[in-house]
Amino acid sequence: MRHLFIINPAAGKAGNEGQLLEQIERLDLDCEVVHTQRQEEACEIARQAAQRGEPLRIYACGGDGTLNEVVNGVAGLDHVVVTNVPLGTGNDFLKIFGPENKEKFTQLDQLSRGPQVALDLMECNGKLGVDIFCAGVDARIAADVHKYRRLPLVRGIGAYILSLVANVLFKGISRPTQVEAGEYSYEGETSIICVCNGRYYGGGFMPVGDNLPDDGKLEMLVVPKVSRTTFFRLVGEYAKGRYRQHPDLITAVEGTEFLITAPKPLVAVVDGETLENTRYQIRLSNKKVNFFYPQGLSYQPQGEGTN
Repeated sequence: MRHLFIINPAAGKAGNEGQLLEQIERLDLDCEVVHTQRQEEACEIARQAAQRGEPLRIYACGGDGTLNEVVNGVAGLDHVVVTNVPLGTGNDFLKIFGPENKEKFTQLDQLSRGPQVALDLMECNGKLGVDIFCAGVDARIAADVHKYRRLPLVRGIGAYILSLVANVLFKGISRPTQVEAGEYSYEGETSIICVCNGRYYGGGFMPVGDNLPDDGKLEMLVVPKVSRTTFFRLVGEYAKGRYRQHPDLITAVEGTEFLITAPKPLVAVVDGETLENTRYQIRLSNKKVNFFYPQGLSYQPQGEGTN
């Protein structure tokens, strides 16, 4: 079996790549290392490597965006298995294995021998995602995070908090939107819209704590227009997956296909990748992706937000 490491240097923290390369050299495996130089290149590298047809494990070394590119390159291929080595600052998808266990994905010897599972994928306007789609103020917050990360002493969740405050206080929370999902239909101002296959996004927000990425369905949450006071009161509950405790403010809809439209372009984010459109068709894809992870970990939900 071949082991392909696709490293995104732009996502790496100082020192992490050097430690990663040292580990790869110590592995007694058929390993290949490729660095990306531009956006979407990880998708192309993964697709080309998979065309050889031999069993292949691909390590997306970077953030959620790097994993997303690799997934889009090899989705639906039985002989390819992917994982994510967390070089990014978020790596939200890996938190389904326990936020405290993310660093175990950097221990390559154990990771390389780990089990695999076939995960569902969602498709948004032709682009595949393994984690979460959002198209409300949550998406605008996520899209603006990168500029706050460049500020001195701002790291991780701090950049999300700054972006949240800026978007909520100065740019307006809600936008006119129409949402359709089976028998459910809503038209009006919306503050938050997310469609979940995974459980975490936005630097640690967990809107649906009991969601499973292999259960054959997606879950959407919709928050209508709310005041700033209500938003700041609600956001902590939303982040901890307590949406069932606020049915008057948060609507939950399970399904396999959702349509979101707006009179003006909406910023949306799929697995950390930013989009902008007036129409988003999100559905459960007929493709899956094989994902491997360290032995002993589980993606079954535990703790807060799972009731």
